[in-house]
Amino acid sequence: MKKNIWVLVLMIVAGVASSCGVGRQVADAKAFGDCKYDIASVDSVYLAGIDIREFRNIRSFSDFDLARYPGLAMGLLRKNVPLDLRVNIDITNPTKKRAAINQLEYKVLLSNNEIFNGFLSQLIEVLPGTSPTRVPVRLNTNAYQLLSNDKTRDEFVNMILALTGKADAKPTKFQVKIRPTLDVAGKQVNYPGYITFEKEVTSKMLTR
Repeated sequence: MKKNIWVLVLMIVAGVASSCGVGRQVADAKAFGDCKYDIASVDSVYLAGIDIREFRNIRSFSDFDLARYPGLAMGLLRKNVPLDLRVNIDITNPTKKRAAINQLEYKVLLSNNEIFNGFLSQLIEVLPGTSPTRVPVRLNTNAYQLLSNDKTRDEFVNMILALTGKADAKPTKFQVKIRPTLDVAGKQVNYPGYITFEKEVTSKMLTR
């Protein structure tokens, strides 16, 4: 129902535009909403410029040796701890139609706490009957709040432990919310609601 309303709104907004071009965008975006999504892998994960694999022997936040990692100590002092990583998303198109969008809004949550958000502005095309299309998304944020907040600190450390392969790491999950947006007649029109998928964080996700 929401998709039908969205299509109607698009047509009204784009009344002065080419109906053929608008119809194609709508059809492509609708098929994109029908695609299947999976987090294939995570790589290039750095906390305050340090490869997280350096932290494979920690068990809790108190185990971080700030004397050994002055960059992390300085980040905590300045309340600016950069967290950078790349998430590789596989998109499969089970329909018989071309799926494509030009801009994508995303949010990434760790155990219901939003840690990343932003926009990916590039053509993403997923053809039917083909192998998954891999879309790398570079993510960065200030992790200070995650580390200083009692409610998020343990989950964040558990994520690091899970990615580094710690056997007793508690299960944590990435939840990804994406929403295609279209530029129609100079106006941005959002897909109705977010496409949501999740994946448990494990060391198998970390490729390098």
